[in-house]
Amino acid sequence: MSLFEVRVQAGPFEIGAEQARLSALTPEVGAVVSFTGQVRDAPLLLEHYPGMAEREMEALLADARARWPLIGAIIVHRHGPLAVGEPIVLVLTASSHRRAAFEACEFLMDWLKTRAPFWKKDALGWVDARDSDEQAAARWD
Repeated sequence: MSLFEVRVQAGPFEIGAEQARLSALTPEVGAVVSFTGQVRDAPLLLEHYPGMAEREMEALLADARARWPLIGAIIVHRHGPLAVGEPIVLVLTASSHRRAAFEACEFLMDWLKTRAPFWKKDALGWVDARDSDEQAAARWD
């Protein structure tokens, strides 16, 4: 059994419940790796392009599946107003071995930051993309 899922939602997600879903898929799951990004410093407003965001996330997931022997993966990205400390994004990957799970999780997060149509606004205005995010994603080419 496998599970591959992407979601864009306004409400919070339950990290432990999502991780448990992947851990329980099959006895072949030997590693579940997670990344949770959260709001730091100041509240944010996250906007996205509905439909396109999900399609891009699905494409990223398909790319990760082609590169690594994943048993499952979940990507959840929030939108709307978020307070300091609230989770923004969750990327979980499951595989038989840790290396594939770690690399796939890092790949998905690097590409999610640069490819998926999400925009952040803080008290000073729209937040520009960072060169460091582009450099991180470029290493997977």
